[in-house]
Amino acid sequence: MKRIFAFLVAAIAATGLAFAQKAETPKTAAKPAAAAEAKKDAAPAKAEPAKKAEPMDINSASEKDLATLKGIGEARSKAIVKGRPYKGKDELVQKKIIPESVYNDIKDQIIAKQDTAKKDDMKKDAKKK
Repeated sequence: MKRIFAFLVAAIAATGLAFAQKAETPKTAAKPAAAAEAKKDAAPAKAEPAKKAEPMDINSASEKDLATLKGIGEARSKAIVKGRPYKGKDELVQKKIIPESVYNDIKDQIIAKQDTAKKDDMKKDAKKK
């Protein structure tokens, strides 16, 4: 009799457990499916590497473009344009156009291309004549 009673208790417990698992399955199954969908949607964005903006050429950029850089406003962008051409971007500090702290904030975002520096130099020479 004890065996039968233990068997019945075990059977009822197992049935109850199985019933509880079946009842929870749709709820928990929906979460992984939703998570899988979210991952699918997010996957293409992660697959494409973030494109770094090309450095701004201080020898050819407009005053308006230069003013968008951190710490460079209207006055400094005008000074940068006036001081052209630059052989290197570090000349902004050497010529005391911008402070070193501002230069450190933007040095990875700027470049001083020599081909544009030569063109600007030729334009200045033509204006002088």
